Amino acid sequence: MTAASPPEVLRAPLVVEFPFTRSLGPVQGAFLTGLRERVVLGVKTSDGTVVVPPVEYDPVTSEEVRELVEVAATGTVTTWAWNDRPRPNQPLDTPFAWALVRLDGADTALLHALDAPGPDAVHTGMRVRVRWAAERTGAITDIACFEPHDDGGPAPGARPAPHDGVFRDAVTGIVAEARLDYVYSPGRAQTAYINALSERRTVGERCPSCAKVYVPPRGACPTCGVATTDRVEVGPAGTVTTFCIVNIKARNLDIDVPYVYAHIALDGAGLALHGRIGGIPYDQVRMGLRVEPVWTEGGRYPDHYRPTGEPDADYEAYKELI
Repeated sequence: MTAASPPEVLRAPLVVEFPFTRSLGPVQGAFLTGLRERVVLGVKTSDGTVVVPPVEYDPVTSEEVRELVEVAATGTVTTWAWNDRPRPNQPLDTPFAWALVRLDGADTALLHALDAPGPDAVHTGMRVRVRWAAERTGAITDIACFEPHDDGGPAPGARPAPHDGVFRDAVTGIVAEARLDYVYSPGRAQTAYINALSERRTVGERCPSCAKVYVPPRGACPTCGVATTDRVEVGPAGTVTTFCIVNIKARNLDIDVPYVYAHIALDGAGLALHGRIGGIPYDQVRMGLRVEPVWTEGGRYPDHYRPTGEPDADYEAYKELI
C-alpha cells in the first residue's frame, strides 16, 4: 500500500497592466518633441549644470528651470550592466547592455540600451552615439538604442547650444503602458482552498494553538506563528458582518450599480471573507443578515451570496468578526 501523493500546488501566469496617461510641461514636452526631430535637449540649472533628461525643477535648489540647451547625440558610457535575456517590449530582442551615457555637453547620464556584440565589447568610458528609430513619435523610444562610436571624444571646449524649445506639432502628453508579467503560486493552503471551491465546498484551516479557523487559509496562524494543517469545512451559510454600497460601475464588470459588497463570516470560520450580496434590494442589506452562496454553472467560486430567509444573527454572535 502506497501513500497518496500530495496535490500539486497551483501556479498560473498573471499579467498586471494599465495605461498611464499624463500631460507634459514645457520642458519635458520640448525634450520628447526634440527626440522626434532627432534633437536632444537638456536643461541648464542656476549653477550651470546641464541635466539630460531635463527636469522641471533644480534637484539641488528646487527652483523652477526653463533654460533649454541642445547637447550632442554622442557620449560616453559611465556605467553599464549586461542583459543576456531581453524581456518582451524591451528596446532590443537580442542581448544588450543597459548603460548610463553622459552625452557630450551634459553633466548627467541618460539610461538606455546599448547594442553591442557581447559584454566583452562594453566598458566604462567607451564612446557611443544615438541610433535613431526609423519612425519617431515623440517618445523616449525615438532613441532606438546607443551603438559604439569611435570618434576620439568630444571637441575640447565644446558647450551645449541654447535652444528655444519651439517645434511644430509639439508633444503635450504621453501614454505609458505599465505592465508586469509574473507567475503566481497561492501555496499549499490556498491551493487546497481553491480546489475545494471547484467542488462547491469552502475549506479553511484551524490553528492548533488558538483554534481559530482561517478562511481563506494562510498556511500559518499570524497570531500564534504556527502552521495550520488541520482542514475544516465551513459554511456554506454565513452572516453579513459589515458591508458597503458600490455606486461606481467598474470597467468590464457586468453588474448594475448600486450593489452591495460585504464581509461574510461563514458558519464555523474565525474571520470574514468578502463577497457580493444579491437577491435583495441594496438598501435592505444589513449587519446580521444570514446569507448563502449562489453558484453559476461551471463556476469555480460563488457568484454572489443571497439571503437564506433565516432570522438575523444576534450581534453578540458575530461582533468579534467585524
